[in-house]
Amino acid sequence: MTDRAHEPSLTRQAELLGISRGSLYYEPRPVGEADLRLMRRIDELHKDCPFAGSRMMKGLLRQEGFTAGRLHVATLMRTMGIEALYRRPNTSKPAPGHKVYPYLLRKLAVTRSNQVWAMDITYIPMARGFVYLVAVVDWFSRKVLAWRLSVTLETGPCLEALNEAMARYGKPEIMNTDQGSQFTSIDFTKALKDAEILIGMDGKGAWRDNVFVERLWRTIKYEEVYLRADDSVTAARESLGRYLKFYNTRRPHSSLDGRTPDQAYLNTPRPIPAAA
Repeated sequence: MTDRAHEPSLTRQAELLGISRGSLYYEPRPVGEADLRLMRRIDELHKDCPFAGSRMMKGLLRQEGFTAGRLHVATLMRTMGIEALYRRPNTSKPAPGHKVYPYLLRKLAVTRSNQVWAMDITYIPMARGFVYLVAVVDWFSRKVLAWRLSVTLETGPCLEALNEAMARYGKPEIMNTDQGSQFTSIDFTKALKDAEILIGMDGKGAWRDNVFVERLWRTIKYEEVYLRADDSVTAARESLGRYLKFYNTRRPHSSLDGRTPDQAYLNTPRPIPAAA
């Protein structure tokens, strides 16, 4: 958005954009190997102890020999886009111009495909670096309808996944997300309103409001991500693509009476095994 070779000066360009002049000269440094190892372990512990904030996380890490202080742990957790998940009063304020919508699924019986979709973002560690995975999930069948990988936590990949899901599967009656800035953004909520989809959002930090997506992240990480060490975004995209195809088409779910998400989405009964 700024250009050193053109008028006006960088100082004036920063003023017009409403940003700090110092930010124009800052070049972000890549995350070091030690921090990448620490972030990987934080992610694993977060799956096992989703209620752990930075203080408890620091203690859990120290039990394993890590020496990072609480502030450093908190910084890495923010970078990863994770926080302690528990119900508490919602004292957070959305970004300017962003509206937070009420939770719509309490006491709602979800009985069919495309009644409710959910979207969320999770951190994906690699051998060197990390990416973020956003997915659109059908609440009834657990089917992953669309997904994207991104190197940043931005709205664009969320809109791409949403548009792909609607192009392939129609639209839901309700879209449920958390209160992340990507989902409260004007562009994202406008896309839902234009499609006449009701917008629902989890309570701040209330992981049970979106429990099926949290279970999906746990499944993906323990059955695929943590078993590999992809060394590039391309490799991570390919391995996740293979796994999500398996997840939708072949992986039986006990909560779906042994059916796969594809079978549940299409309301196909579980095949009866042939007699021996």
